[in-house]
Amino acid sequence: MSSQTSSSTPGPAGPAKGPQKMPGQSALNVLMRGLLSTPGISSGIGKRLITLYVVGRKSGKQYNVPVAYTEHEGRLLVGSGFGWIRNLRSGEPIDVRYKGRRIAAQVEVVRDESGVVALYDVMCRDNKNFAKLNNVGTDAAGNPNPEDLRAAWQAGARVAKLSLGS
Repeated sequence: MSSQTSSSTPGPAGPAKGPQKMPGQSALNVLMRGLLSTPGISSGIGKRLITLYVVGRKSGKQYNVPVAYTEHEGRLLVGSGFGWIRNLRSGEPIDVRYKGRRIAAQVEVVRDESGVVALYDVMCRDNKNFAKLNNVGTDAAGNPNPEDLRAAWQAGARVAKLSLGS
């Protein structure tokens, strides 16, 4: 038996399970995009949220995606198992709205199992809501369940490391 036990935020049982959308996610995204672009308000809620301006590889359509981020080693980490993250490419800059300002960011996409698992661990420790929405259980000390971290990668999770102002 592992010393790692899941809390009330259990991870997936059985096959890899992807991230879950919150009820009303689309409406919430519209609201958050507006708030993140409003001076004064953006500095408060922008302590955990950033808007990414992602262009579809095939469609060319622009998606404005509000997401949680974690500051780590001088970069912003953004993780997701949703399809929009597959539009990001290492070395191809994107625009982001960070603390109310729209600026360029260099992107490094992490896809490999060990990299995604390690960075999801960092993000889950930093943000319990991120862990919950990505089906990663934690023990009483807040340590993410390693099996749940691997399951997130198996379900398609990737991590974008963003360097701002590049």
